[in-house]
Amino acid sequence: MRYKKDIVTEIHLPNPQWQTMLDQCLRKLAGRYQDNEIREPKAFGLLGGTLEGNLLMLKHVIPLMKNARHQDCNKSYMDGTMKQHAVSSETPLEKRGWVADPAELNMALKDFQAKGIRLVGTYHMHRIAWEHDHVRDTPTKLDMILGKDSRLFMFIISMVKPDSPLLRAFFEGNSEQEVKVIIDS
Repeated sequence: MRYKKDIVTEIHLPNPQWQTMLDQCLRKLAGRYQDNEIREPKAFGLLGGTLEGNLLMLKHVIPLMKNARHQDCNKSYMDGTMKQHAVSSETPLEKRGWVADPAELNMALKDFQAKGIRLVGTYHMHRIAWEHDHVRDTPTKLDMILGKDSRLFMFIISMVKPDSPLLRAFFEGNSEQEVKVIIDS
């Protein structure tokens, strides 16, 4: 199934799945890392769900633990993409961005398949306010480049103010293709 922004009018995220995402963000910001995860203050993961009419129903969240950004096969591509499209920030370019580890991605896809759902999106957090973007709840130019033609929704979690996080979703990371997210209790 291929998703198109104009087919999906709303995204529903159950509160327990939102809490999984939020807990990962808060834990990483506090520097509390699990044994099997990369020690970076970055949170990212995958979202599985189903399309029910025009509603995208998120069913499962899989936080990713590894960042393959620094593996030789990804490093030169990501370094070049960062240099070309990333905006300067407090975090050096060589430490920014993430790439799903192939083995971890494969396990997640098998998990989604076993649950009868599909990969429908990715999420990641933005944690540092920029002079020109104090909230950081929208895709960056780099996010838009990396999300292009993915046929997935990109969920941005703004953790600039950890006590009041913001969540927004954009088809293929395109800031002009936002879909409303409803967190169901």
